[in-house]
Amino acid sequence: MGQASPGSAASQIITPQWQQQLLKCEMIRSSRSPHHRARASAMASRTVTKSAIPITNPNLVKPSVSTDLTDASLKDGDAPGSSSTPAPTSASESSPSLAGSMVNHPSSTVAPIAEAPRLTAKPPQNTWSSLDMGGVGIKTLPTTSGLFSFTFLINLYLNHNALSSIPPEIAKLRHLELLDLSGNNLGTVPPEMGMLTQLKELYLFDNHLITLPPELGSLHQLQTLGIEGNPMDTSLKAIVQKEGTPALISFLRDSCPVPASPPERQWKNVITPVEREAMNNDPLAETISVLCYNILCEKYATERLYGYTPSWALSWDYRKQLILTEVMNYDADFLCMQEVDITQYEDYFVKHLQEQDYEGVYYPKSRYKTMSDADRRQVDGCAIFYKANKYQLVERQLIEFSTVAMQRPDFKKTDDMFNRVLGKDHIAVVCCFENKETGTRVIVANAHIHWDPVFRDVKLVQVALLVDEIDKIASFFCKLPPRPPGNSDDKTASSSRAPPLYTDGTKIPLVICGDFNSIPSSGVCEFLSNGSAPPDHPDFMSHLYGRYTSEGLRHKFGLKSAYAAAGDPPLTNFTPSFQGVIDYIWYGTGNLAVNAVLDGVDKSYLEKAVGFPNAHFPSDHICMVSEFRVKPPRESAPRPQLTFPTSNGAH
Repeated sequence: MGQASPGSAASQIITPQWQQQLLKCEMIRSSRSPHHRARASAMASRTVTKSAIPITNPNLVKPSVSTDLTDASLKDGDAPGSSSTPAPTSASESSPSLAGSMVNHPSSTVAPIAEAPRLTAKPPQNTWSSLDMGGVGIKTLPTTSGLFSFTFLINLYLNHNALSSIPPEIAKLRHLELLDLSGNNLGTVPPEMGMLTQLKELYLFDNHLITLPPELGSLHQLQTLGIEGNPMDTSLKAIVQKEGTPALISFLRDSCPVPASPPERQWKNVITPVEREAMNNDPLAETISVLCYNILCEKYATERLYGYTPSWALSWDYRKQLILTEVMNYDADFLCMQEVDITQYEDYFVKHLQEQDYEGVYYPKSRYKTMSDADRRQVDGCAIFYKANKYQLVERQLIEFSTVAMQRPDFKKTDDMFNRVLGKDHIAVVCCFENKETGTRVIVANAHIHWDPVFRDVKLVQVALLVDEIDKIASFFCKLPPRPPGNSDDKTASSSRAPPLYTDGTKIPLVICGDFNSIPSSGVCEFLSNGSAPPDHPDFMSHLYGRYTSEGLRHKFGLKSAYAAAGDPPLTNFTPSFQGVIDYIWYGTGNLAVNAVLDGVDKSYLEKAVGFPNAHFPSDHICMVSEFRVKPPRESAPRPQLTFPTSNGAH
């Protein structure tokens, strides 16, 4: 039947890991009869006469999401136990708009501290999740088999059949946690099986396997890889015998060849080539380019969170070079980066970006104030770099959401503010710039909003506070006197055009970048794009936040997502447990218009990738870049309007 185990030889010492392997192997061998597990499950589920008095465990405490994720919130600096509000028990309770999506939040936002459970994507709802096709003599699985449409499956038993191969389409069953292929005639397993990152049990007992594809190294949650009964390569088998399944998975992961590089990301133009040419020929046309990027802080890039990433690709020395290269290649006017720690900002990014004529503004999250000098160097924050040869920094301001909330009179008697908002140390950085040549003013904000979907009310409050503060900053900025033409201190200044005048803050071009940790259907995005949110919005979750929940939210900036303006936004976060849009570049439509955005990553590449970071993408977030053209304020002197030729050549 199976091959003899080296571990069973008298000269070998059976380790606990190999002993468990042998026990599971014997258990699988005893289940070779047709539909063994299905029949056993049916037998176990037969109705049993209930006792008159139900017997329960008095010590059993039902876990809640908020309890399980207490340590998880530490990634964003929260103290354990900072939340006194129990979490919703289901996606539908959590939010109608977020059900089935936001609950499956990116793994990157789970804490790197303590062993908090990972948030993973839930399989599609179905009345059953296990399929037993064991012991029924199946000889082949066609690539067109309907089996591969059962994406809701969690357990699949194909053991003790006559299968000589498994088609690559097995990768479609992304929610599998147990797969039993024991007792077949398999000489190989497809590399695509490495896409099944939810697998915890993979049984390959009693086949003809000599080796394993290194792509299985991405099965970072695998607890048992059953290989006994195969003529397996002795070096691979020795790893399992001595150190267990996790050691073999790590070996395969780190020895896996680097896949082919993806195609270069393309620009997605919003304006036509004719409009682009006319703009380039207009001496008064002015453009602004902005980059937004959560670079994944070194401290958070742990093997526990990113076990699917090769250790060499997860190291900061490798990732930082890719990050810097990518950021510099796009040569944007403004670089808005999140999760930049103090050490890397001062010792790496400032040093290298200065060579490209960038200057920076940086603030760490509030927790750094309470830490020792050594620890605070690892605290992450938000950085804005700008082209110093083009822009003059006029004003900069740090927004600490908890501090701003505490200063609001209408929040002072709100328990929810103390229990839910003040425990979070998230920040935003707002900078006011002036173009050295034209005098055009620009406000650039960079924010990092709380991650936990259980606290979507906090996200909404933080973003509302951000917009309120930007409103105050803009109102102050518009009152400053304009830069005089031909300023003697600025050799690049032009005297041929008068600087624009701004009668109020909403007339100043505004760009708000950041990791908002909110999907497009969230209350955060609804508020920013619509300019309002009702006081009873579901994302407030019936919590009370002063004027916000008595009068609702409003702003007057006319914001829109740059990527939404260019069409369907590509995903901005890519991990095994979450793929979606949570990062944004918002802009004021009254003063800016989108010319182009950097398009998403090639779809065919993503279909073969387990998740980021990897060899080609250094963060779990994807860099976003947008180019805008500045609309002249109506209060400035009249200027020629762009005219574009029609199809017949007339103007």
